[in-house]
Amino acid sequence: MNPNQMASYRDFEIPGILAIDDKHELTRLKITTNTCSAELYLQGAHLTQWQPQQHQQVLFLSERSSFIKGKAIRGGIPIIFPWFGARTANTCDPRSDGPAHGFARTSDWQLVSSSMTGDHLTLSLALNANEVSQALGFEQFQVNYNLTIGSELELQLTVKNCSDRKLCFAEALHTYFLVADSEKITIEGLAGNEYYDKTDSFKKKRQEETLLTLRGETDRPYINTEATVVLHDPVMKRGISISKSHSNTTLIWNPGAELTAKMADMSEDAWKQMVCIETANALENAIILSPGAVHAMTAKIEVV
Repeated sequence: MNPNQMASYRDFEIPGILAIDDKHELTRLKITTNTCSAELYLQGAHLTQWQPQQHQQVLFLSERSSFIKGKAIRGGIPIIFPWFGARTANTCDPRSDGPAHGFARTSDWQLVSSSMTGDHLTLSLALNANEVSQALGFEQFQVNYNLTIGSELELQLTVKNCSDRKLCFAEALHTYFLVADSEKITIEGLAGNEYYDKTDSFKKKRQEETLLTLRGETDRPYINTEATVVLHDPVMKRGISISKSHSNTTLIWNPGAELTAKMADMSEDAWKQMVCIETANALENAIILSPGAVHAMTAKIEVV
């Protein structure tokens, strides 16, 4: 960050609560309130840490994460936009080029505001069209990301179509949760829902069991669900509730041992320390916005 940029960010700092610095190549926000501590990077508007007082760290962050320009951070809460996974051509978007999970998670976001309300810090960030997005066909849009950070974590991702034609996109808050042992946790709230099993030729299935347990690689987009999900971790002796609105997809992901071994930014046993529970709109739940329209997706995370 050059001196002029740092000077402009000073206006957003709050003494004793919000400090802005550089870590390696990236601009970092360090947050300490009476109720929690947290860290966020402007590249990707990427929240990497959130720890409420009296609790252990909530988010998983790989010890091998890279903090370099243009490379996604492994862990925390990456923002997936405007497509999920590999970009695939369809009737709404005829192109198939671009990086996996879109460009938002490696783009530089603008810090718009910071303020304290009681014990909660509110941050607002924005992403507008840039050279990368324009080259990929996304020329007129705006994404706003509002975070309320305290004893609970509230996230709102708002997309506006600024063009004169429809805007089609998928989105996700790709949240990595820290767990003691991924094979001992259970996930509640998805019983009876349909999902695609990406580990079994993308077959469409229905979850019959009340509580989901993980055995090996798990990659499931659950469709047409706004249900609250609760992660139960008996070893850490805590539950984590993830509630949401205007999100019809919930994704559960754990890479398992075999896939993790192929990932340069994950240690060999990291799969046992994490599970992703993602608030999303993807696949048939992808969003189509008419000109001038706005869509806001929210998630609320709390330790229970």
